[in-house]
Amino acid sequence: MKCFEKCSVLKTPCENKSCRYLIENKEFMNCTIVAAREGPMTLQQIGDIFGVTRMRICQLEKKILKKINNIEI
Repeated sequence: MKCFEKCSVLKTPCENKSCRYLIENKEFMNCTIVAAREGPMTLQQIGDIFGVTRMRICQLEKKILKKINNIEI
Protein backbone atom coordinates (compact mmCIF):
# COMPACT_ATOMS: atom_id res chain seq x y z
CA MET A 1 0.00 0.00 0.00
CA LYS A 2 1.36 3.41 -0.96
CA CYS A 3 1.68 6.08 1.72
CA PHE A 4 -1.07 8.29 0.26
CA GLU A 5 -3.44 5.30 0.18
CA LYS A 6 -2.55 4.51 3.78
CA CYS A 7 -3.24 8.02 5.06
CA SER A 8 -6.51 8.12 3.08
CA VAL A 9 -7.72 4.82 4.49
CA LEU A 10 -6.55 5.44 8.07
CA LYS A 11 -7.53 9.14 7.94
CA THR A 12 -4.20 10.12 9.52
CA PRO A 13 -1.66 12.70 8.36
CA CYS A 14 1.26 11.36 6.35
CA GLU A 15 4.54 11.38 8.23
CA ASN A 16 6.75 10.18 5.35
CA LYS A 17 9.17 13.14 5.31
CA SER A 18 11.10 11.72 2.34
CA CYS A 19 8.03 11.60 0.08
CA ARG A 20 8.10 14.10 -2.78
CA TYR A 21 4.35 14.63 -2.33
CA LEU A 22 4.63 15.74 1.31
CA ILE A 23 3.27 19.19 2.14
CA GLU A 24 2.65 20.85 5.48
CA ASN A 25 -1.13 20.84 5.35
CA LYS A 26 -3.14 18.93 7.96
CA GLU A 27 -6.42 19.51 6.10
CA PHE A 28 -5.15 17.27 3.29
CA MET A 29 -3.22 14.89 5.57
CA ASN A 30 0.09 16.44 4.40
CA CYS A 31 -0.25 14.84 0.96
CA THR A 32 -0.57 16.56 -2.43
CA ILE A 33 -2.12 13.39 -3.89
CA VAL A 34 -4.91 13.49 -1.31
CA ALA A 35 -5.41 17.22 -1.97
CA ALA A 36 -5.61 16.66 -5.73
CA ARG A 37 -8.35 14.07 -5.25
CA GLU A 38 -10.59 16.70 -3.65
CA GLY A 39 -11.63 17.79 -7.13
CA PRO A 40 -11.41 21.06 -9.03
CA MET A 41 -9.96 23.94 -7.02
CA THR A 42 -9.42 27.61 -7.67
CA LEU A 43 -5.92 29.01 -8.05
CA GLN A 44 -6.38 30.62 -4.63
CA GLN A 45 -7.25 27.29 -3.00
CA ILE A 46 -4.20 25.64 -4.55
CA GLY A 47 -2.01 28.55 -3.45
CA ASP A 48 -3.33 28.24 0.09
CA ILE A 49 -2.33 24.56 0.18
CA PHE A 50 1.25 25.32 -0.86
CA GLY A 51 1.56 28.63 0.95
CA VAL A 52 2.03 30.73 -2.19
CA THR A 53 -0.06 33.34 -3.97
CA ARG A 54 -2.64 32.54 -6.60
CA MET A 55 -0.49 34.52 -9.05
CA ARG A 56 2.43 32.14 -8.45
CA ILE A 57 0.13 29.18 -9.11
CA CYS A 58 -1.02 30.90 -12.31
CA GLN A 59 2.61 31.34 -13.40
CA LEU A 60 3.35 27.68 -12.69
CA GLU A 61 0.21 26.60 -14.53
CA LYS A 62 1.26 28.52 -17.66
CA LYS A 63 4.77 27.07 -17.51
CA ILE A 64 3.45 23.52 -17.10
CA LEU A 65 0.94 23.88 -19.93
CA LYS A 66 3.68 25.18 -22.19
CA LYS A 67 5.82 22.13 -21.40
CA ILE A 68 2.87 19.78 -21.99
CA ASN A 69 2.11 21.41 -25.34
CA ASN A 70 5.73 20.99 -26.44
CA ILE A 71 5.74 17.23 -25.82
CA GLU A 72 5.84 15.29 -29.08
CA ILE A 73 3.60 12.25 -29.27
